[in-house]
Amino acid sequence: MTHQVLVVDDDPTVSDVVRRYLEQDGCRVRLAADGLAALAAVDAERPDLVVLDLMLGGLDGLDVCRRLRAEQPGLPVVMLTALGEESDRVLGLEVGADDYVTKPFSPRELVLRVRSVLRRTAPEAPPRPALLRDGDLVADTGRRTAELAGRPLALTVREFDLLEFLLRHPAQAFSRAQLLDRVWGWQFGDQSTVTVHVRRLREKIEKDPAAPERLLTVWGVGYRYEPGHA
Repeated sequence: MTHQVLVVDDDPTVSDVVRRYLEQDGCRVRLAADGLAALAAVDAERPDLVVLDLMLGGLDGLDVCRRLRAEQPGLPVVMLTALGEESDRVLGLEVGADDYVTKPFSPRELVLRVRSVLRRTAPEAPPRPALLRDGDLVADTGRRTAELAGRPLALTVREFDLLEFLLRHPAQAFSRAQLLDRVWGWQFGDQSTVTVHVRRLREKIEKDPAAPERLLTVWGVGYRYEPGHA
């Protein structure tokens, strides 16, 4: 299957390199040089994934990502950033990026990250058991949708991946490194990625995210999903 990827970067050199590597990997690529052009391209062409530079002029990458998340929560976003501080990477994840690559980056690494995110959005054949339930929380792994008390949850790709994994492994504690490996497919990386996604998922599935009852912190270890909710 050929995937369509929108690359948003105001540096034409970077855009061209990314385009060539993605096309060599079999993707169809559309380029946008600013945030408004990116939003228009998403509306017009419905890409399968967006590669989005954080530091755009005008409407920056964070604002673009926020608007994409509000309008199309299931659209995968891989953020490009020239900023090396952990706080900047975390901010990109907080607004809903599914993954990030820090500049200067290896184009091959970016292609692998894009491929990994796209693979997780592709339907499985044959599908595993479609419905995962814990009380009023239901995840449909075939449709990649989730509901809480009958209300749809607007989950990003990685948030759904994390929820699915935890529902499939209830009452088991996992370290952040284990979750990074099992959910993201990374053998190394910034473990704050897991922390941010846990926090975002709690905001959507917990009655009180500050006092979680489902997605618990296991001090000194990591996290555990506690089943058995009515």
